[in-house]
Amino acid sequence: MDLSNTLLDKLRPLRLLALDVDGVLTDGSLYFHADGSETKSFNTQDGQGIKLLQASGVEVAIITGRDSPIVSQRAAALKINWVMQGREDKLVALTELAEQLNFGWEQIGYCGDDLPDLAAIRKAGFGATVANAPKYIQQQGDYITQRPGGQGAVRELTDLIMQAQGNWQDCLNHYLFNQHVL
Repeated sequence: MDLSNTLLDKLRPLRLLALDVDGVLTDGSLYFHADGSETKSFNTQDGQGIKLLQASGVEVAIITGRDSPIVSQRAAALKINWVMQGREDKLVALTELAEQLNFGWEQIGYCGDDLPDLAAIRKAGFGATVANAPKYIQQQGDYITQRPGGQGAVRELTDLIMQAQGNWQDCLNHYLFNQHVL
């Protein structure tokens, strides 16, 4: 992938990628059952990308406006340590996380897809949104994924960050040659 120097400058210092859930890690659909439970669908390629990004040294966080046991389960399965649920004001949550981790804004990436994400997209050193986000959200970010939310958009971002930071070839070599470089 040919990356512009401006984009590379935003991706290289990242130490944290924070993600919204509904519309980013999922396609935004919510399925409610008669017993009150709900179902969400997560993309396995996004999950693999998150694990690879974490192995490269970049932290991953989830910041979502809803509270959901399914999100907690998915985060645990991916060993995501930073999960903030029930947080409608994403920028306030992201600011708290930045302070807790002692990261400057240039070290933080954020991906969201709707109005509650807008301030965090604009404040983060790297603000991204997904292909199926409204145009007025897309106009505010540094990057729009080619893939829609829940359909590989997060994997696109994790690969992009690893490429910009020079970790992608080591990752490929691990799988191509079964080398233990991660």
